[in-house]
Amino acid sequence: MFDAREKVALFLDGANLYATSRSLGFDIDYRRLLDSFRKKAYVLRAVYYTALAEDQEYSSIRPLIDWLDYNGYRIVTKPLKEFTDAQGRRKVKGNMDIELAVDAMEIAEHIDHLILFSGDGDFRYLVDALQRKGKKVTVASTLKSQPPMISDDLRRQADHFLELADMAAEFGRAGPARTRPASDDENDGSPGSYEDDEFDYYDDDDEVDTSAR
Repeated sequence: MFDAREKVALFLDGANLYATSRSLGFDIDYRRLLDSFRKKAYVLRAVYYTALAEDQEYSSIRPLIDWLDYNGYRIVTKPLKEFTDAQGRRKVKGNMDIELAVDAMEIAEHIDHLILFSGDGDFRYLVDALQRKGKKVTVASTLKSQPPMISDDLRRQADHFLELADMAAEFGRAGPARTRPASDDENDGSPGSYEDDEFDYYDDDDEVDTSAR
């Protein structure tokens, strides 16, 4: 699946990856994840995509974003947008699909292989477009959760599929979700997971009812 001579880009759909790892019962250790792929190929770029609630004094995802930014990842964010639906309920949107797709097409001429950490079926056409450019695309998600976190169309389109459940020992960290970054005494410096409430904003449909908040 991997060739040490390949130039590889890792694109992480942050919300989708978090939901996937949570469904499998382990946290992602992002330092180990990056180190793992650096051993397999030449990682040209690792990019993490997420939307942020900018009007909050404290957001539990910000320590993760800061850590990633200083430890080999490029961060792409945008503000969540709040609106009121027809029933008067407050909701927020934070879809990063366009940003990820545009970046993937721009970097395509510089890489041989793109690894997409997402199960979102909206990316099927992006994968097809990259393949038409002669690029190999691997999708990392899971079929072992209930329900599966990956779209069947996306899995079929990809050249390769990485089952994240089988890679927990390689770059996972077992245990309950943390509500703060882990200290250096607890691991090698990469942060823990964050409060579930932070990620309730990010559904696959990117709309969440906040009327109860």
